[in-house]
Amino acid sequence: MTDLAKLLWRNEEGQDIAEYAVMLAVILVIVIGTVRLIGGNANNVFSSVASSISQ
Repeated sequence: MTDLAKLLWRNEEGQDIAEYAVMLAVILVIVIGTVRLIGGNANNVFSSVASSISQ
């Protein structure tokens, strides 16, 4: 397994900086979308719990 990692590390063919930038942009969009979705749902849950506790 380490031989494969060393071979891939030394191999200079493959992705250039533009492809890495595109991959980073896609990953960031996915992460930000997920955080916004979970954040909105978490806010709704906490609000409903807080309102039920205060009653």
